[in-house]
Amino acid sequence: MINNPILTGFHPDPSVCRVGKDYYIAVSTFEWFPGVMIYHSKDLKHWHLVSTPVNRTSQLNMLGNPDSGGVWAPALSYHDGKFWLIYSDVKELSGSWKDVNNYLITCDTIDGKWTDPIYLNSSGFDPSLFHEEDGKKYLVNMVWDYRPTRHSFYGIALQEYSPEERKLIGPSKIIFKGTNRKLTEAPHLYKINGYYYLLTAEGGTKYEHAATIARSKKIEGPYEIHPENPLITSWSYLELPLQKAGHGSFVQTHTDEWYFVHLTARPLKYKETPLLENRGYCPLGRETAIQKIEWKGGWPYITGGNFPKNRVESPSIPEQMWEKTPIKESFDQEQLPLHFQTLRIPFTEEIGSLTERKGYLRLFGRESFHSLFTKSLVARRWQHFSFEAVTKVECSPENFMQLAGMTNYYNTKNWSSIHLTHDEEKGRVIALLDCDNGQLCEPVGIIPTPDNVSAIYLKTIVSYETYHYSYSFDGKVWIDVGHTFDSLKLSDDYTAETQEGFFTGAFVGMFAIDTSGTRLAADFDFFSYEEKGGKP
Repeated sequence: MINNPILTGFHPDPSVCRVGKDYYIAVSTFEWFPGVMIYHSKDLKHWHLVSTPVNRTSQLNMLGNPDSGGVWAPALSYHDGKFWLIYSDVKELSGSWKDVNNYLITCDTIDGKWTDPIYLNSSGFDPSLFHEEDGKKYLVNMVWDYRPTRHSFYGIALQEYSPEERKLIGPSKIIFKGTNRKLTEAPHLYKINGYYYLLTAEGGTKYEHAATIARSKKIEGPYEIHPENPLITSWSYLELPLQKAGHGSFVQTHTDEWYFVHLTARPLKYKETPLLENRGYCPLGRETAIQKIEWKGGWPYITGGNFPKNRVESPSIPEQMWEKTPIKESFDQEQLPLHFQTLRIPFTEEIGSLTERKGYLRLFGRESFHSLFTKSLVARRWQHFSFEAVTKVECSPENFMQLAGMTNYYNTKNWSSIHLTHDEEKGRVIALLDCDNGQLCEPVGIIPTPDNVSAIYLKTIVSYETYHYSYSFDGKVWIDVGHTFDSLKLSDDYTAETQEGFFTGAFVGMFAIDTSGTRLAADFDFFSYEEKGGKP
């Protein structure tokens, strides 16, 4: 059996692709760099990260992109002996417009150097590429309508793509206006047994989310909707642990079995809040799950009903496990491990180095957490409801504008930190900051550090609805800072109550800030992340 989710933590908008007996899933990364994460599996159960293809600024320049802008809904396919990857770069998402640019890159191997991008269009987001049997290729994407009197999700557009000319050609035609659930997006086209199947997501990406399937004998339509629409949703099932089920894609295994990978989320709830009033908050963000598909009367159905299952029957394929991600990263290599990311910009000498001090990650203090430009922050996803993260930092701040340490981060307006900084009276100190919807506070007083201690150990312990920080001067005796943080505030759901852009998930990592402009260095000896036991 396969346990869901198959990709835990922030891994939304999965696009699955099979090449022979190998399976790949590409997921959105939004403002986190590199763009797009691609996972590999041999059995649809065990997955490991193999590629971050959009990894240089010639492919993706996100300076100034808003929170939850950047890379939306990549679409991965394999044809003509190479991989094709389509992705959006969303530059603005608030107000009436969605300013977005859509691109195509290719590569002969999944983990090779992908090409510089070919610009496609800007009419909307969630583009994907369909490879027709006769050799033609077509792009489908949702079209955005800014007009105040119209629904903003105008419909799904189809346009031919010419590989020889490296551009879209011919007219763009709306082939599907969606169902009465509206907010029709995430189109994927498939040709199966003489029918074109158009898979879309609808209902928005909150708890009302769903996936819809329609079919036609002609690629341009008209498309008839599944007789028992939607294909999948959690909306009618309040108590399911897997919520927000929708946006996804199909794969046919080499053993001729069908599966559907899809977006989902696992909410935590405030105990005193009625379920009918609030389904909960998802600090792990939107994750990736898988369901088995069966065909009846020419239509796909989710096995067992059109809702997500925690456990799914495995395909008739031998299991193959991968080496687990190491608990402790000692920064002995000249490149960051794949599962670490930066915000909006690549990891370069502009913000840090892995070679200036061997065995250390050196970060140079740059702009604040609120900046949309040059942040010196290296982090990884929360992937478990209960875990412990530890780092060891050396830094000698000389003023209050210099700070370096550990953060739990959702976006520019929702984060917390424990760090080293400087106080005019006490010298080098440990301090905390908490940012809640843009409002900054210091939840506890500053903590002096001994003069004879150069390195400070910092720890965060996350336990479902809450988390806290502690510190140590020797790595053995730990002192709790005495303040409990609300992990539910590092979620799409909490952010959506007051802000535009709520599509990512909580991260934990290391940072350096220096608003004095002197770019003070902070050295991190290691970073560890370890899952802890079950819910108390």
